[in-house]
Amino acid sequence: MEIIIENLNKKYGKQEVLNNINLNIPVGLYGLLGENGAGKTTLMRILATVSEPSSGTVKINGIDIKQKKEIRKIIGYLPQEFSVYPNMSVCSALDYLGILSELPKQERKTRVNEVLKQVNLEQQRNKKFKNLSGGMKRRFGIAQALLNNPKVLIIDEPTAGLDPEERLRFYNLLSELAAERIILLSTHIAADIEAACSKTAVLYDGKVIFAGDMPELLKIGANKVYTTTLLQSELSGFKKRYPVISVHQNGEDISCRFLADEPPQIQSVPCEATVLDSYMYLLSDYKREVG
Repeated sequence: MEIIIENLNKKYGKQEVLNNINLNIPVGLYGLLGENGAGKTTLMRILATVSEPSSGTVKINGIDIKQKKEIRKIIGYLPQEFSVYPNMSVCSALDYLGILSELPKQERKTRVNEVLKQVNLEQQRNKKFKNLSGGMKRRFGIAQALLNNPKVLIIDEPTAGLDPEERLRFYNLLSELAAERIILLSTHIAADIEAACSKTAVLYDGKVIFAGDMPELLKIGANKVYTTTLLQSELSGFKKRYPVISVHQNGEDISCRFLADEPPQIQSVPCEATVLDSYMYLLSDYKREVG
């Protein structure tokens, strides 16, 4: 099983949203990382057959994306904004969505029970959708995407609005589901990619500027990350010299994590790069190259 994307482009009028995307996405959890507006959602919508490319080809498990009916049989899709009728119960809403997916009655009943168990919503089966917590609504979203037992799950910004505990629970669920299928998820949160994905692609301004596994991404930021302590009054000038990843107040001083191509000529401590560090260095380096 794999998704093969070749020379994919998408334009809205004169605006180019995706520019020559080439990716091979294998079984497992694969992340799309990028700023808001990088083109992640547009790519997801094309893969889910909600939108059509301007040019290029996409094949999912050997099936051309143009064969929408066949593609929709093997994919599940959870968009960033997802809802159902608020007064419907969890069980009724899933059954209704199963009807829309043309699942036979007996299969529908079996699958509803199975997916509720998979996402740990059995105890909430009679609760109204509007009364679910944010985390439960995201789990419901995964449940509806799993109804047709898809080979490919496409999930857009899955942890938006979730607290840290729900986020961890959500990614544990995705890890379990990824053993036998492709799960493609998009996010602008580097820590989510680090926590869940073995491979990732980074999008910027509609282009893929990195595609590979986690060790490859981490190498990009290796020996480029430092921390130093500054006075509050020094921070503004420091930001003009170095890309700053994060700042933390430490009494009257500020602890500053930053990037540098060479060991800086100031008192500082080198740090092991995280996915966020490498991602920020990648973006900074790419922006320098393109001017």
